[in-house]
Amino acid sequence: MSQSVLITGGAGFIGSALTRRLTTAGHDVTVMDVLHPQVHGDRAAIELPSSVRLLACDVTHGPDWDAVLRLVRPSQIVHLAAETGTGQSLSEATRHGSVNVVGTTQLLDALNRANHIPVQFVLASSRAVYGEGAWRAGTQVFYPPPRSHGQLQAGVWDPPGPGGVRPIPLPSRASETETRPTNIYAATKLAQEHIVAAWAAANNTNLSVLRLQNVYGPGQSLTNSYTGIVALLSQLALQQRPVEVYEDGQIVRDFVFIDDVVDALFAAIERPAADPRCLDIGSGVATTIHELACTLAAMCSAPEPVVVGKFRDGDVRAARCDIDPARRELDWQPTWALEDGLRALLDWIGEQHSIA
Repeated sequence: MSQSVLITGGAGFIGSALTRRLTTAGHDVTVMDVLHPQVHGDRAAIELPSSVRLLACDVTHGPDWDAVLRLVRPSQIVHLAAETGTGQSLSEATRHGSVNVVGTTQLLDALNRANHIPVQFVLASSRAVYGEGAWRAGTQVFYPPPRSHGQLQAGVWDPPGPGGVRPIPLPSRASETETRPTNIYAATKLAQEHIVAAWAAANNTNLSVLRLQNVYGPGQSLTNSYTGIVALLSQLALQQRPVEVYEDGQIVRDFVFIDDVVDALFAAIERPAADPRCLDIGSGVATTIHELACTLAAMCSAPEPVVVGKFRDGDVRAARCDIDPARRELDWQPTWALEDGLRALLDWIGEQHSIA
């Protein structure tokens, strides 16, 4: 059945891909996006289907929301609009708090003023809300505190385990893993979750929160330094430049291809939550940054990566997730292997450079 869907941040990487999927399926889609230069550069054209309403509006501005909700009464709202720079959030905390937290409360206040309650909210959250996550040392599960600047300067990359036992990071699972943000971006994403959950419960509407792992693929911004490590390393490999790998190269991430993320969001829209749900969306596969860099170097015949021992404050050591709950709840399954996704991204980057 055709639905009216409003996507905030819908002209961005994930939003534009989801928009194309929804319009292909026959849904009526409206996109609200501020078109920030950090994300979109100086591109005059935004690649969205012709049937989509694109409203260049700011989520932090109440009158913009009032204007949007006079034009559309969406049955579902997909909230993607967010500032996403982990390191940037430590130096631009107000910007992240304004967009991610105040932008969300402005949305909810505008819905109240418009006397409109959507059938469902779909909130794109982040694996960052877990912070360092849960680790196991022997039989004991523990939650390490954020890694301090001094600890990182000393090259102590893994958290110390109780009793001196070397710990192992555990995959995150929304129903079990505690949320302990280690940077301001992560704290704002967790605040989004709490704010929308409270409003949805009070207004008796459905809520799906999808905590996304590291999303990559064609369509990512190639100029935004905060867009993600896969796009950055891919461009360096294509330029035949040696990739610098931070810490000792053993940082762990779960890299999930854009098409698999869109499939999960689409499934959440098509199968609205009967009860509030929070699900982890990733590939389910742990990959070290060194493994990623070596794979890209081999695919591009580029120089071997160099482990440099640099670090970023606020970064977590390991992040991956258990996707079994999402498989069951959404009838969803990621289908892209990392090498296949990297090849698709490299081919797309090559096309963009040839066009330029």
